[in-house]
Amino acid sequence: MTEKAVWQPDPEFIKTTRLFQWMKTLGFSDYADFLKATTDDIAWFWEEAEKALGISWYKRYSSTLNMDRGIKWPRWYSGGRLNAVYNAVEKWAGQTDTAAKTAIIWEREDGKTEQISFSSLHDKIARAAKGFTHLGISKGDVIGIYMPMIPETVIAMLAAAKIGAIFSPIFSGYGAHAAAARLNAAEVKMLVTCDAFVRRGNVITMKKEADEAVNRSPSVQKVVVCRLHDADVPWHETRDVDWDELMKHEPHERTEEMESSEPLMILYTSGTTGQPKGAVHTHSGFPIKAAFDAGFGMDVKQGDAFFWYTDMGWMMGPFLIFGGLINGAAILLYDGAPDFPGPDRLWELVSRHRVTHLGISPTLIRAMMQYGEDFLKKYDLDSLKAIGSTGEPWNYEPWMWLFRHAGKGKLPIFNYSGGTEIAGGILGNVPILPIAPMTFNSPLPGMAAHVFNEQGDEVIDEVGELVLTKPWVGMTNGFWKEPDRYENAYWSRWSDVWVHGDWAVRDEEGYWTISGRSDDVINVAGKRIGPAEIESVFVSHPAVAEAGVIGVPDDLKGQAVVCFAVLRTGEQPSAHLKTDLLKLAAETLGKTMKPKAVYFVSDLPKTRNAKVMRRLIRAAYLHEPTGDLSTLENPESYNEIARLSAAEDL
Repeated sequence: MTEKAVWQPDPEFIKTTRLFQWMKTLGFSDYADFLKATTDDIAWFWEEAEKALGISWYKRYSSTLNMDRGIKWPRWYSGGRLNAVYNAVEKWAGQTDTAAKTAIIWEREDGKTEQISFSSLHDKIARAAKGFTHLGISKGDVIGIYMPMIPETVIAMLAAAKIGAIFSPIFSGYGAHAAAARLNAAEVKMLVTCDAFVRRGNVITMKKEADEAVNRSPSVQKVVVCRLHDADVPWHETRDVDWDELMKHEPHERTEEMESSEPLMILYTSGTTGQPKGAVHTHSGFPIKAAFDAGFGMDVKQGDAFFWYTDMGWMMGPFLIFGGLINGAAILLYDGAPDFPGPDRLWELVSRHRVTHLGISPTLIRAMMQYGEDFLKKYDLDSLKAIGSTGEPWNYEPWMWLFRHAGKGKLPIFNYSGGTEIAGGILGNVPILPIAPMTFNSPLPGMAAHVFNEQGDEVIDEVGELVLTKPWVGMTNGFWKEPDRYENAYWSRWSDVWVHGDWAVRDEEGYWTISGRSDDVINVAGKRIGPAEIESVFVSHPAVAEAGVIGVPDDLKGQAVVCFAVLRTGEQPSAHLKTDLLKLAAETLGKTMKPKAVYFVSDLPKTRNAKVMRRLIRAAYLHEPTGDLSTLENPESYNEIARLSAAEDL
């Protein structure tokens, strides 16, 4: 039984929400009836959704949903032509009453700020688009975006969309190894990056990592560099182009008319094995799903100020762009640490820029709790209408701390769970229903969510696999050039059922809870990474033969990385080697992903066909139930890890 709701929507407030008003126009007064209708007839629903969002089409679609290729490969808005940049920026820039409205609010860690109107943003996008074409970029080419949260990042992404190129954002905290893996997988033709950025007062020379990544990526022909801090960085005369020179071009007037199913973005997500997976999102997919979830799930409206503390390499970065701008809201980009120079920085941003919708992660709130609540009292947070959270499951105390102290017991907390492949959320807290701590009060409209047990039967009040039984707008159009991998990842367990990879439970009152990943993906401070990607770094060290990586509970980050390394013959464990391996991981993957600990072991638990059993590594280390050990080839390795953990406890 879920704890009693702590937030109840006022009847008068409900009437003001976009969701309620839209339901009424469609003939619904009861949310449960409406929700059922949205999945009973998904074609009807997603046609009404794009109309409600005011999506503009160069040519209207002939069919909302075409399922000729089956549920795994739906084609939405068949025959339609549109462009995401028109719906996000150009339509607002072309209207006299909205052209001068703020589109982007930006603040840097040192306090520098800038505001850009829709009209000005449109001009900058057009100039960047012309610069890209001048450098040989054309429709279908892929542009990598390896940038911090600055206006140029948004401009570059939307300039790519304007000319029909495809952009692929890369987490700014990744090291060269991880960045190169994504550049190569997407066959990126151009990379946009910067000389450096600042975190906690320290200058991070991003160009150095970018150069190393490009040197490993033969497809990259040009590197466009924003000079943000006049950092002393190497310059390759034939390859590097200054952003300011790019922007001197006359505006590119023509916006490419894209087929509904043509790709807009490749957004990489991690799996438990192999290389990162490139989720392909289309001009009619990700933007419409993101805009719907923001506009009708979170009640983001024209003129609001929308701020999600994130990075453009994570799903919530592009979500912020399209979820905010398509709805006519200003988006706030913050290039800095949220608790620097003090723990009040986030709330200072909210107060100064009159933020209406704030998005955070549970990890961030856990970090802030240690400072108490007094620092919150310094700021006027009355502009806030809602607080969103995503990235990982909540704990009770941090959720209630946020609700009581930041939200003053009055603001709805929009728990939000979905993913890169979803283009938004599966579950959320819609603003017209009561909200209970840590949970979700509904699937998002249009999302046919269920919980299945091991036999594939739907269950209530029982933990099982979170699944979707019907397609939705925003569903990834496969993985980039890996259709079989996509089908195996989500559709291989039960026929025509999307298995998302989360453990979930739905109670009899209709509240949903996510309890963690049902696979091995590690979630560090809301940032997901596959263990194989970290293991590859350790194995690249000449002393390491094998590595096994798991995620373990961490009070601050939600999960932390722990590595178990098997050394090559002749190598000896040492404190110096451990330090070298931790340094290598931090330099290669970024400090965020640096393991909490490294242990040297003689072997890793494996099945008889040599598959490393990360589940058993985790069970041994955390003293969790092991389940069936009959397939284990070397049980002594399990016992060795269990003894390591026991010794640590002593």
